Amino acid sequence: MADMPTPDQAAASCVVASVLYRRGQPAQDVPFEEVGKHIADDDGLLWIGLKEPSPEDIRNLGGQLGFPRRAIEEIIEPHRRPKIIEYDVLTLVVAITVEVAHLRPSFGETQILVGHNFLITIRRGTTQGHAELRDHLHSSPELLGRGSDYVASAVLDLLVDHYVAAINHMEKGVETIEQQFLLRGFHPHDVRKMYKLRRDLLRMYTAIAPMAEICRRLARVDMKHFDPDSRAFFGEVADRVTRVTEMVASLRDALAFAFEAGLMIGQAQQTDITKKLAAWAAILAVPTAVAGIYGMNFKDMPELSLPYGYPLVLGATFGVCCILFWRFRKSGWL
Repeated sequence: MADMPTPDQAAASCVVASVLYRRGQPAQDVPFEEVGKHIADDDGLLWIGLKEPSPEDIRNLGGQLGFPRRAIEEIIEPHRRPKIIEYDVLTLVVAITVEVAHLRPSFGETQILVGHNFLITIRRGTTQGHAELRDHLHSSPELLGRGSDYVASAVLDLLVDHYVAAINHMEKGVETIEQQFLLRGFHPHDVRKMYKLRRDLLRMYTAIAPMAEICRRLARVDMKHFDPDSRAFFGEVADRVTRVTEMVASLRDALAFAFEAGLMIGQAQQTDITKKLAAWAAILAVPTAVAGIYGMNFKDMPELSLPYGYPLVLGATFGVCCILFWRFRKSGWL
């Protein structure tokens, strides 16, 4: 039987990054079980990145960093909507992540814990990490001097980039449905597909829209772990989130307009078919009426004795039908 992993090994499996950044010095990897020793380092910034941590991992980390029990329980609890909670030693910012595969969105959660000289990011249900942002910090160490609140704004800005990528994937699906509706009309399968797409866009809007208010609060309200100099960065992120929500709303409107256009095209096609059927019914009514009259078999029908009576009746019937066809064709019914 294989040996069971030790608690330290289990904790290490969820640690994506545990790095201490100092000005003028290379980044230093910090073991997860020793992060508490570096939390009081005023000259550095400790960034801990966790992916799918267990409750034991969160309690271990919270114990090392001195988090209150209420904060630890809140971090362990899964969230479905963005929120922000301020504690004495940290501020918790919850953001909902959105990823799109095969036109189906999936939602996850990223928690950002901002404190004095430390930043903790916790990812659940998402594959998109923050490696590119950490690489940017490695290449631009002067940015670290702005503090953990600036890095938190950069993390939120990176999440907005992921929102934009998800919206671009959904936009391709919306364009495909628009072409189907406008070129060949719509079928029940297309209507069901459009409904699912609109519902998914609504779910995305519900997940993304509250982030604008969260970022505006960070930009306007005086909070303990956020320096006033960093508020402008959160204001820019809030503006970007607003533009993203407008993109989602425009895609939902585009689907609604495509559906209305498809209905109008279908109604126009039905009207054309109805006109054609009515025109042919009127034309065929003439020979039908003539055949009905001569089918009554009256004895006294003088025209029957004429040598050219039968051809004359057929010719007159054909002539009336031709006149009706010409009139309907001229009016656009045929």
